[in-house]
Amino acid sequence: MAKIDLRLLKGQHQSDVVILTTPPTAISSIVATEEDLSDKVIIDATNSIGRKIEDVYPTVYHYLIEKTKAKVIKCFNSTGFENILNPVYNGIAADMFMAGENQNAKDITRQLAIDCGFGSCIDFGKSDKVELLEKLAQVWINLAAFQGLGRNIAFHVLKKQ
Repeated sequence: MAKIDLRLLKGQHQSDVVILTTPPTAISSIVATEEDLSDKVIIDATNSIGRKIEDVYPTVYHYLIEKTKAKVIKCFNSTGFENILNPVYNGIAADMFMAGENQNAKDITRQLAIDCGFGSCIDFGKSDKVELLEKLAQVWINLAAFQGLGRNIAFHVLKKQ
C-alpha cells in the first residue's frame, strides 16, 4: 500500500472541494483523520476494481457517502493522469464523466472538468451509476494496458445533430 502522510490531511480545510486520488485501501485511514466534511464536495477519483472497501462497500464513493455525509461525486476516474494534465487530442477535447446525487456538487465538478480542458463532463446519473462509471475505467485500463494502446488514449462521445 502507498504511504500517505495523514498529518497533511488533519484539521479544517479552507477549500470547498476535496479530490481523492488515493488507493481505495487507504480511504478508511484518511476519513478517520478528518473532522467534519459534511459541508464539502468530495470528488472520488478512485477505482475499487475487484474489491470492496472494508468488505462492505462496493466503491469508495459508497463508503464516503455513508461515513462523511459530504456531497460526493464520482469523477476523474475513467482516464489516466496524462489526460487530466492535457485532455486535448489533435484539437479535440476528450470527455469526462461523473455520477452522484447532489446537483450543486455536479455543477462544481463539471466546471472543474471544463477548467482542466475537457470538452464536456457527461452526467452518467445518480449513485446507482457509480459502479458503471468504474467499469468505464476498466475499459480504459484494458485498452491502455492490456490491449497495448498505451496511456495516451481518451474517450470522446460523438453525437449526430
